[in-house]
Amino acid sequence: MRTAVDMKLENKEVIIIPERCKGCGFCIEFCPQHVLVESTEINSKGYHPVYISDESRCNKCDICGMICPDFAISVVDIKKKPKS
Repeated sequence: MRTAVDMKLENKEVIIIPERCKGCGFCIEFCPQHVLVESTEINSKGYHPVYISDESRCNKCDICGMICPDFAISVVDIKKKPKS
């Protein structure tokens, strides 16, 4: 059975902007679900940006967004299209 919390999370999305990430690791360290990891890829600034290793475990708490000094991560509401 889906709870109200589950339905609320369906309306959220984690956005990561790899070019803003400088690989400081704060988000990785403070993620309560331990789903953020450093990528093997390198952005144009020479840093390894983070990515979500398991989206199903992410609870979209936005701690990563609050702790990120470069505003590279945020949790946003998903706009649903109205039914016609």
